[in-house]
Amino acid sequence: MVHLQSSEVRQLLHNKFIVVLGDSVQRSVYKDLVLLLQKDCLLTYRQLKLRGELSFEQDKLVEGGQKATMHNGTTYREVREFCTGHHLVRFYFLTRVYSEYVQAILEELQSHKHTPDVVIMNSCLWDISRYGQDSFSSYLKNLENLFEHLDQVLPKSCLLVWNTAMPVGQKITARFLPPENLRLSLTLRKKVIEANFYSSEEAKKHNFDVLDLHFHFRWAERHRQDDGVHWNERAHRHLSQLLLAHVADAWGVELPQRQPVAQWIKDDPARGGPSQGVERQSQTSRNQAPLVPGLPPPRLGPLLPLPSPPQTLPPLLPPQPLPIPCHPAIRPQFLFCPQDTHFSSDQPFQSGQFSLNFFHSDVPSSTQTGTGLDTGFMFDPQPPRFPFPTPYYQQVVPVVHRGLPRNLPRGPYDSWRQRPKPCRRQAQAYPEPRPH
Repeated sequence: MVHLQSSEVRQLLHNKFIVVLGDSVQRSVYKDLVLLLQKDCLLTYRQLKLRGELSFEQDKLVEGGQKATMHNGTTYREVREFCTGHHLVRFYFLTRVYSEYVQAILEELQSHKHTPDVVIMNSCLWDISRYGQDSFSSYLKNLENLFEHLDQVLPKSCLLVWNTAMPVGQKITARFLPPENLRLSLTLRKKVIEANFYSSEEAKKHNFDVLDLHFHFRWAERHRQDDGVHWNERAHRHLSQLLLAHVADAWGVELPQRQPVAQWIKDDPARGGPSQGVERQSQTSRNQAPLVPGLPPPRLGPLLPLPSPPQTLPPLLPPQPLPIPCHPAIRPQFLFCPQDTHFSSDQPFQSGQFSLNFFHSDVPSSTQTGTGLDTGFMFDPQPPRFPFPTPYYQQVVPVVHRGLPRNLPRGPYDSWRQRPKPCRRQAQAYPEPRPH
């Protein structure tokens, strides 16, 4: 998996409407995505810890949070939105996976003039710890109702990614768990794994995508905060890269080939390694957009290398006719392919089961043997390529173009609840609907 830069993330999500629903961990997912859409920086500890603030990195608080009463109850609300001319990202804070509030959110999204292109969702910890003795059985029933409702209201062109809940620590001191329920922290680790199993199976039953974050971060305890629930800035940047790689795979977008993301996560100062990796964003530079020293320098050429001139080699195969080239004016910006009924990003770091041996990844791999703790989310290198250069007629043409033009036309998105100018929605980015 490669490390996408901010300019490439803007290209991938160009003219897309992204919705994130979930608890405080998913709020950090939203924040890191908003930051990555603007600059190559990591979140600060203060940005990860704040909640309900009026503004974060050019976004705005739409509802709840500091506009209402701040509390840790199950009725807490927080709606945030980041909107530019070509990007729209929205976040809804949830304390229950399915409720009247979730139904109202889905109705609002259904009636919105822009259909969501990607929905990222998870709700687990509040569900199984804050709603009485029958919390777990109610959670399973709500999961069934949720996915049935999503199957009815989301268009086939919308990509829904269900994130499994991330691993929790032995001792939990996070604010969502009241003091009288601290005894639940002893059994919450196993309950989270069991809840992840049922939620992922229910999502697959309705042909929705599952990103198994519990499996990806099962050996990354050193990147978890002291409260036993939340994660640091490096873990969230790796999470964002996993999400973006999953979205690109679902859309058939070819990502640039270069150094994998594990290289810059491995150099973590907290682990005794060199400190040339990505650094957290300083408070004094929040209004600037510097490139972090550990990131690759910006390129002046296309994202993918252009095919090199053919070299004279002994003929291995009979000569084949060259394909008919597409006219440059009609070449698509991204290369799309038909979607399968289910995508899974559960590529494990090593073949095996989940922590505590409850269940294992859907796509085990025998070529990946490293663990996330020792290698810092390191993926094994790809097998060596054939030494001869690929013939010109077999080389893949660049499918992801360089940065957006300097003078951008006005995008399709307007600010929240403003009267939009009449415009026609662009053509769907999918050549055919996803099968049931």
